[in-house]
Amino acid sequence: METEMAQDLLGSMYNDFFGPGSGGDGKPPVFDDPKKQKEIEDQVEKDFKNEGNKGGDKPEGIGAGSQTGAGATISGDEDAMKKADDALREAKALFATSAGDKKEKEDNDQEEKEPEPETDPMEDLESLIGLTSIKHDVKELADFVKVQKMRSDAGMKAVPVSLHLVFTGNPGTGKTTVARIISRIYKQIGVLSKGQLVEVDRSGLVAGYVGQTALKTQAKIKEALGGVLFIDEAYSLAQDNDNFGQEAIDTILKAMEDHRDDLVVIVAGYTKPMEKFIESNPGLKSRFNKYIEFPDYSIDELESIFDISCNKYEYILEEDVKKHIREMINQRKLERIENFANAREVRNLFEEIVTNQATRIAKMENPTPEDIKVVKLEDLMDKKPEADEAKKDDAEKDSTSEETTKEETTAENTEVKEEAESQDE
Repeated sequence: METEMAQDLLGSMYNDFFGPGSGGDGKPPVFDDPKKQKEIEDQVEKDFKNEGNKGGDKPEGIGAGSQTGAGATISGDEDAMKKADDALREAKALFATSAGDKKEKEDNDQEEKEPEPETDPMEDLESLIGLTSIKHDVKELADFVKVQKMRSDAGMKAVPVSLHLVFTGNPGTGKTTVARIISRIYKQIGVLSKGQLVEVDRSGLVAGYVGQTALKTQAKIKEALGGVLFIDEAYSLAQDNDNFGQEAIDTILKAMEDHRDDLVVIVAGYTKPMEKFIESNPGLKSRFNKYIEFPDYSIDELESIFDISCNKYEYILEEDVKKHIREMINQRKLERIENFANAREVRNLFEEIVTNQATRIAKMENPTPEDIKVVKLEDLMDKKPEADEAKKDDAEKDSTSEETTKEETTAENTEVKEEAESQDE
């Protein structure tokens, strides 16, 4: 009986420690300290082997010849259970200490990770290349919104102001970058709770079936709450006979009204299409009354943007390369007057050049760190057109050779035929 009791207690204790609910999925918990684990296992085993066996192999009061009888048996059982409970409590305390130490260590590690320092959005705006008029407009808007917020907080009447904006201009003129800065400025002032920017275009708002566009648009609006919803090429939502686009517009207008205190919408795109887009809908016209025009960058500004990319990724231009970079930027701008992508175009040029440089470096046996940094004049030339030109020349030579051979063969055949006819005569 005593053996069965001990087995039951041991089984119960094992389930308390290692069974379902002890640490998850019936798996034994992991000890941080293997010594503590060994102490617990040894103590449990020792308690069940020696309990009630003081002075003999059998427990006192149990078995033939016992003088204590049933009373002693019950007493021994209770004592054994008490010992087991004590061991159980001790083990649980060790578990708790171990888990607590681990959690405390994790908390300390989390505290030691220093968050990335937040930069001042106004300073970030000022550090942008060019955009002088944009900086003035944004600062003026921020000052006005800030003062109206102060008046409202002081219980004064505030002049109603729409925080929603229309950004117009060609691609690559900094519209998305400025929108991200404005979202942080609005948060700093206190008119937005989070200050995040959610960037979308038509594909991120419009679905392929009736009724799904509203749901898709609402999901993006929910993501942008507390910040700015930035819609690039927004005019694409207002096409002729486009029920899906109109559904997205209606959903956005409703959200702008429902969440006027914690949602800002900025729409962006080419100047003329955006003006037509806003004028096409009275709801848009009444909510978007502040326009900011983004002019194209000058050649000097584009060259500065290229230099920033080189410094950021640790590339060094040889002196004769710098002059040619300026010429290449100017040439691209003249070739693509209607759709020149400004800073985006410069970024593409930078990527092309460093790709050519990588191709050259990869052919070197043991390039030095200096070699890997330097951009040479030959890196400005795209190798692919040269290879294609060479193939074209070879093809032309082969074609000319084939034609010559055909002419020679024809001439030979004619001579043979004439000779044969002469012999027949």
